[in-house]
Amino acid sequence: MASRLCLCLLLAAAAATSPGRLVPYDLLYADGVRAYFARDWARAAELLQRALHSYAGLRAARRACRAACRREAAFLGEPPGAGPWEAALFGPVLQRADCLQHCLGRRLGAAPSAHRASRVIRRDFERREPYNYLQVAFFQLKKLDQAVSAAHTFFVANPQHLQMREDIEKYRRMSGVRSDNFRDLEATPHWEAYEAGVQHYDADEYLQAVTRLEESLTEALSALEECRALCEGPWEDEDDEEEEEMQPGLYEAIAAHYIQVLKCRQQCVLEIATKPGRISATEDFIPSHLDLLQFAYDQVGNQALAAECAASYLLFYPMDELMLEKMNQYRTELGEDRAITARERIQHYVQRSLMEKKLIYYAVEHLGGTFNDPDLWTPDELIPENLREKHREDQEKQKQETLDVEERDKRGPLPFEGIAVTMDSHQMNGTQRVVFDRVLTESECKDLLRLTKAAGEAGDGYRARRSPHTPHERFEGLTVLKAMQLAQNGDVDWRDAKLLLQASEKSRKIIESYFTPGKKLHFSFTHLVCRTAVDEEQEGRMDLSHPVHADNCLLDPEGQECWREPPAYVYRDYSGILYLNDDFQGGGLFFTEMDTVTVTAEVHPKCGRLVAFSSGKENPHGVWAVSRGRRCAVALWYTHSQEHAEQERVKAEELIEQRAVEQDKTDGEEHQGPDGSGRSSSEPPVPSSETRAKSERGRRNLGSFSKGCLHIQELKPGASEFPRHLHTPEPRNWSEKEKVRNCNSME
Repeated sequence: MASRLCLCLLLAAAAATSPGRLVPYDLLYADGVRAYFARDWARAAELLQRALHSYAGLRAARRACRAACRREAAFLGEPPGAGPWEAALFGPVLQRADCLQHCLGRRLGAAPSAHRASRVIRRDFERREPYNYLQVAFFQLKKLDQAVSAAHTFFVANPQHLQMREDIEKYRRMSGVRSDNFRDLEATPHWEAYEAGVQHYDADEYLQAVTRLEESLTEALSALEECRALCEGPWEDEDDEEEEEMQPGLYEAIAAHYIQVLKCRQQCVLEIATKPGRISATEDFIPSHLDLLQFAYDQVGNQALAAECAASYLLFYPMDELMLEKMNQYRTELGEDRAITARERIQHYVQRSLMEKKLIYYAVEHLGGTFNDPDLWTPDELIPENLREKHREDQEKQKQETLDVEERDKRGPLPFEGIAVTMDSHQMNGTQRVVFDRVLTESECKDLLRLTKAAGEAGDGYRARRSPHTPHERFEGLTVLKAMQLAQNGDVDWRDAKLLLQASEKSRKIIESYFTPGKKLHFSFTHLVCRTAVDEEQEGRMDLSHPVHADNCLLDPEGQECWREPPAYVYRDYSGILYLNDDFQGGGLFFTEMDTVTVTAEVHPKCGRLVAFSSGKENPHGVWAVSRGRRCAVALWYTHSQEHAEQERVKAEELIEQRAVEQDKTDGEEHQGPDGSGRSSSEPPVPSSETRAKSERGRRNLGSFSKGCLHIQELKPGASEFPRHLHTPEPRNWSEKEKVRNCNSME
């Protein structure tokens, strides 16, 4: 009776701190989106903010109630029941459920079931989608600081959102926007502290590093507990329409739900280790803190705390040789009689995690199902023998996926619209490989093919000769400088020669933005190349159009090595091939393993297709024989080294500039006005530079954003001041359940 009274007092105290009835966030979100599309900006902003507040309040209530009920309705330490075993087992479970229902009901002001949103809505909030709407609403309300914060908060979690990236840059250029407006309203404190700590560590500022890393570790473990509390939610069944006779029995249902909760708790370490906007988690997030702290404390001369961190790290990796050596050193320095123990909180973390893993692996072995263990430190002896091979395979797969994700994280947005990534590294079974389509139009391909034909007819710079790689093909090549010189002589069209420069530059920008955003790529060499099959030489042919090789090293298949030394072009960093046609047989590009015979991927040429890859040993490649017809492409090589930049290209661009100056001079003489002003009397006056500057400033301040997506254009056609989104959410197709709930609009 006394415990029940204590519980009631606790619930009353919880209710006293509650702000009142919490309106379900999914209903507020639905009303906010409706107001958004009705162009009621003030109401949309209010409802969307309330939805975010409700979502945060619901999560806080669940965390608080579960923590409170864990204390008030504990499972352990209860006196053994005199009745049947079921009462002893399920009595505390029922008390815990009763506690949670009362606590949540008082905090939320309504039945907890009213706050169960659909997966679609939950996913929107996890992806911070409401902030996508909010920034437009605040912009329309001329609340620029709030619009910037909302946009930044959305962008942090969605860094690949191309249009939001552009909008963020436009906000930066707008007057009245301060740097502190770019705030992440959903920032997690442990990430800020972790990144600051690592920066201090890398700068050898170890005293500052330990302060921030300790802060990060404390906050991360707290965030982990909050995440674990939220795992105790309703049963998530992917098949909601399962037949009644297929429903599990009492114990199977209890076991399935419990294992689901345990798996969720295990995955929490990935959630706290994943920076907002990233897909992959930081590997060994908790152990890495201890590793960094051990070294940092050692450097500042605090051997006692360094030893404590080393002992804590060894709980994860007990056989780590370097850390064991450090422990022996600390025992000598601190005295053999001084006990060195791991941190209590880390001991609890490891013991609890191992207990949960043991239960999960038992369930997987005996009840079926799968488990993707998030930790690399799980000891093999914990895993059932018949699952160990599968576990090792999963670990290797996870490592590869992490590498793939890290590669994706480094990519920048493509600088041109309409270009499609057809295959990435994962689909091509390698690293640093990609295929883009629609880089050129059919018309542009035809113009460049016309350039090859005209150059060949000119008889200079594009002479057909036997290929240096095979006697079965003729090889023709044209550099950018030779193309410009031919245009200067009138042998080819200036526009076609200029297109070669433009197409190769477009390819450079695409490859640079995809592989090395923020790091300049220079042309190393540009070559318009055609390979033509020699008809009478194809019978019984067994060779390749271009043997397997790497672009910046000497491939040694037998030694499984690639030597980066002359005569290889060691300064090349990335390579590309921009295809112009597909009306031939053979001629496809293929990638291999280091053995030069195991093919890992193939790329079939077609107009406007650009294949790009890093130039090193990770990408051995060759070209299948061209057995009929003529294959044409622009071969491209790039370097980060400015001293190895293509000099012929500089000269070609000078010829283009010289041509433009001459053309302007000719046009100026033809259009000179009678007053010598260069303007005919029929032309309208041009605004003065002061007027023009003022006009442009006005456009930048009031109309920095170009036309929005379909939704925004519908709001005000042609209004250039709206932020635009390539991924502004569509109006929801609410489920039948949600339609019933949404009939009563929440005020």
